[in-house]
Amino acid sequence: MTIAETSRKIQKRETPKDVFYTPEIVAKKHIDMIETIPSDIWYDDSKGKGIYYDNYPNEKKEWSEITEGKDMFEFNKKIDIICGNPPYSLINKILEKSVSLKPRIISYLIGQQNFTPHRLKFMNDNGYGLIKLHILKIRGFFGYSYICIWEKDKEDILTHETKNYYGELPLCENVDKYGNKKKIIPKILSLVEIQKN
Repeated sequence: MTIAETSRKIQKRETPKDVFYTPEIVAKKHIDMIETIPSDIWYDDSKGKGIYYDNYPNEKKEWSEITEGKDMFEFNKKIDIICGNPPYSLINKILEKSVSLKPRIISYLIGQQNFTPHRLKFMNDNGYGLIKLHILKIRGFFGYSYICIWEKDKEDILTHETKNYYGELPLCENVDKYGNKKKIIPKILSLVEIQKN
């Protein structure tokens, strides 16, 4: 199965499969990448088993976990750092909620399919610049994962666009010049052709 086929299959799921627990070694690496100060209040918006929460560097920390009756979308306390592995099916809503809390740092482990120019633009438009990006492979996760660290009022370390460019591809029998599969229309024989045979 190709990556494109797998992606389409994931997109068409009726119930998202969002429970992927981060290995502790990855959570620790992620947390260590964040420049922090002792007074920072950390927040894990989807605590799960506490793999991130239990490894935060101080005791000033908050959490949400829907399965424990603490909905991230109802959380409104002052925090300085959001760090964790959110459910990808809710990533747009989670980024919107994260920005609304106005922390200094927003940092998520995000799957490759969720790391898009539109989401980077959303973070930029809300005053957050991507200051660190770390790409890694986690066994059991789909594709590569990205540790993204955004900081308020900072510049992005990379450039991005949301515009689509269309180049011409070499023509193939079943593909048009833009890489789209051609619709194959079966030849319909006319009555004249049928009578000749």
